[in-house]
Amino acid sequence: MAFDLDMIKKVYERYGTRIAAARKATGKPLTLTEKILYAHLTEGDAQATYQRGVDYVDFAPDRVAMQDATAQMALLQFMQAGRPQVAVPSTVHCDHLIQAKIGAVEDLNTAKDINSEVYDFLSSVSDKYGLGFWKPGAGIIHQVVLENYAFPGGMMIGTDSHTPNAGGLGMVAIGVGGADACDVMAGLPWELKFPKILGVKLTGKLSGWSSAKDVILRVAGILTVKGGTGYIVEYFGEGAESLSATGKGTICNMGAEIGATTSIFGYGEKAAAYLRGTERADIADMADAIAEHLTGDPEVYANPEQYFDQVIEINLSELEPHINGPFTPDLAWPLSKFATAVKENGWPTALEVGLIGSCTNSSYEDISRAASIAKQATDKGLKTKAEYTVTPGSELVRYTVERDGYLNTFEQIGGVVLANACGPCIGQWSRHTDDPTRKNSIITSFNRNFAKRQDGNPNTHAFVASPEIVTAFAIAGDLTFNPITDTLTNEAGEQVKLDEPLGIELPIKGFAVEDAGYQAPAEDGSAVQVAVDPKSSRLQLLEPFAAWEGTDIKDLRLLIKAKGKCTTDHISMAGPWLKFRGHLDNISNNMLIGAINYFNNTADSVKNELTGEYGPVPATQRDYKANGIGSIVVGDENYGEGSSREHAAMEPRHLGVRAILVKSFARIHETNLKKQGMLGLTFADGADYDKIQEDDRIDIVGLTEFAPGKQLTVVLHHADGTEDSFPVNHTYNAQQIEWFKAGGALNIIRKQQAGN
Repeated sequence: MAFDLDMIKKVYERYGTRIAAARKATGKPLTLTEKILYAHLTEGDAQATYQRGVDYVDFAPDRVAMQDATAQMALLQFMQAGRPQVAVPSTVHCDHLIQAKIGAVEDLNTAKDINSEVYDFLSSVSDKYGLGFWKPGAGIIHQVVLENYAFPGGMMIGTDSHTPNAGGLGMVAIGVGGADACDVMAGLPWELKFPKILGVKLTGKLSGWSSAKDVILRVAGILTVKGGTGYIVEYFGEGAESLSATGKGTICNMGAEIGATTSIFGYGEKAAAYLRGTERADIADMADAIAEHLTGDPEVYANPEQYFDQVIEINLSELEPHINGPFTPDLAWPLSKFATAVKENGWPTALEVGLIGSCTNSSYEDISRAASIAKQATDKGLKTKAEYTVTPGSELVRYTVERDGYLNTFEQIGGVVLANACGPCIGQWSRHTDDPTRKNSIITSFNRNFAKRQDGNPNTHAFVASPEIVTAFAIAGDLTFNPITDTLTNEAGEQVKLDEPLGIELPIKGFAVEDAGYQAPAEDGSAVQVAVDPKSSRLQLLEPFAAWEGTDIKDLRLLIKAKGKCTTDHISMAGPWLKFRGHLDNISNNMLIGAINYFNNTADSVKNELTGEYGPVPATQRDYKANGIGSIVVGDENYGEGSSREHAAMEPRHLGVRAILVKSFARIHETNLKKQGMLGLTFADGADYDKIQEDDRIDIVGLTEFAPGKQLTVVLHHADGTEDSFPVNHTYNAQQIEWFKAGGALNIIRKQQAGN
């Protein structure tokens, strides 16, 4: 269905003049990325060129999308802003709190029961403040957005790191923390450092077992988990034009795994077909009328090295299926080399579970291609050797694929259809296993595979591939199987070979659904009451954070010196902790429990400087807070990569951590820290990380002269009486320094609203 047509019409009406102004200001042809960014400047028509990777710019996004786990904190913050309604179209999607255990119907009913308090809260807040509400079972936020809200040339922010999925329809869609969403819903500009632009030229055409998923798996292998940081990735070329809109969505979705700000494809025939197929022909007609503005200028694509900061090229005709992992989504293996890698690295060859679906790969095309492999298993007398699950992306997709017989195909090979929700992808999985600590292998069509992410077991080797490759491996039950070259023994003892997958981009009979799961807000929400029980363990109204005291920060204790990869999953785990996403104090009991302590190589075990004993990270920090002592967290490279969850910034803030000092930050996490009034600092010299000792007393000096581009100084007072000091960097601009001084951006918003 089409929403917010008047808003989209207004965006398109100004496109021509906005882009003309941008061309005049920059004096050059424009990439698609630049067109959309310059068309969404808060200031209106561009008056100057913004320097990529340098200038902070205020933007005016067209809409906000939030999933239920992050929406709780975002809306709790918005309730403090003092506005009667959201300033831009906004939606809430209930997809994160449904645990996969038995099957779709049972799991959904259980979720509605145990999460009723949270769902009622989100529903009533949506009613009161004018947000669209997608009920539990409606689908995963990114698939629902692609089907209903994404439009070419638009700009959206979303409180989930995979918001870039909407780039498949030509939208600049960026994952943010809830504080950013709160700003935009409150009618304030949204600030972003003008990104660099990385061009990916796609030539040739996919065939055989290769799919759109393999494009991003290959890109992740090239760029690594931080190679896209600070960039928007723009795909172009004849190969890009040949991909389906949902295939493009898959690629953009997993751009989060390379740290990219977002990813995007230009508007074309595939996008138009998808819009019309999802009953949005009116939007397709409007986009057709300004199609020249919804792709990069011809000169850009003819000479990409002149207009992009970096360019890579992939020939789709030569692209092999890829399998990435384990433990990181950028460890990329072409299928032809994967079996050797499995053997040489000693990874468990027996496959225990294959899981398809998720926000990344749950389109009609994905399901139909996987089903074509599943049908072969039935037809050729093969039985599935591994457990196999299917997660549809939305009720629209689920209803349609059931109508067309695909769900029955999966069930015939023993597949279990799960609820239209995130489920195992985010750790909401009650896995069937006789040993939850056993070394084992699973393969998914999800986006992330960090240790413990899916099932909490650090010994689960999780690999990522396309749905059709996952299905083939589940049938074989063996990671050394190559479906392109190898045969399998069927029930009759015959050697049979799987044929190439076949799929359909859009259903021949069109999409169908009885109840998509949408709830419109009340026409007048002023009388709606939003109640939060003060005794609730799930929801807690927020108290403002304290403002900066106006002095340097001294005598801090080292809470933890995190070693190696420290993602937002390490800082604030999901899984069973999701139930506390609306209760800051309760969820703070998971703070940094997954991080590895440099000094004892152990998770959730740090030295309490008040007692000299080792104990859990949250309990140690609570002891410091109770005694009025501040602390600092030290980390490694790309600290805070992964999910956009702002709880990873709010929990340290709530428990009294004063600063995070690392070698480098992931973009969203650094912004989240700034929004909450935290100090996010980086070593000027990464080698200074080694100087920090377990018993140090630590000072941060120079805050009374805190200014953009001006280094601060960290002084280490070692237990033996010696000292070390070194400069540290920050990326705070003038406005962000005011956030720090005020104790958080929300304190400034509240003050501004009170003065209106």
